[in-house]
Amino acid sequence: MTTYADMWFDPKCPWAWNTSRWLLEVEQVRDVRVRFHVMSLWLLNHGREVDPWYRDWLTDTLGPVRVVTAVRQKFGDDAVRDLYSALGTRIHHDKTPIGPELYTAALSDLGLPADLAAAADVSDHDEALRRSHEDGLRPVGEDLGTPAIHVPAPDGTVNAFFGPVVTPVPRGEAAGLLWDGVLLVSGTPGFYELKRGNRPRPRVS
Repeated sequence: MTTYADMWFDPKCPWAWNTSRWLLEVEQVRDVRVRFHVMSLWLLNHGREVDPWYRDWLTDTLGPVRVVTAVRQKFGDDAVRDLYSALGTRIHHDKTPIGPELYTAALSDLGLPADLAAAADVSDHDEALRRSHEDGLRPVGEDLGTPAIHVPAPDGTVNAFFGPVVTPVPRGEAAGLLWDGVLLVSGTPGFYELKRGNRPRPRVS
């Protein structure tokens, strides 16, 4: 029986990118199908006190999530999955600057209308973006962020959690074993956190 896992991402977040690539590996070794949804680190941190470097980092994050939201509204969840891969490959591997050329190139990869790139600069889809953002974070905790994952539990409830934060991306059966462990701990009543210090910079793959 296929397990459907839902992941919320911000396209610019390298940790979310690694988690998403891990989940695609999991699909190859477990009976799992991942559905991708957009959230926004700009929305999450709007009005908060954050370090100046992080405030600068957030300045160009709203455009990509607006474009993804516009695509989802017009073409559905499968298009989100593919657009995330197209955007993320350019952002995290090709180091393409975030802006109109990034959007139009990613849309072109999928044969989607180039005029959807204009969604980056308007608020037309912000209410839908906010709903998706809140749907992802509400059961996880508004003080957390991306990656956020929801997985159905055997009792009909949903296990919702932040993470896993991982680098490098586990491949093959190693990805499946991490999935098994994540399900085990997230499904344990009363389990809330497992964390290591000295986290390295993400090695995207």
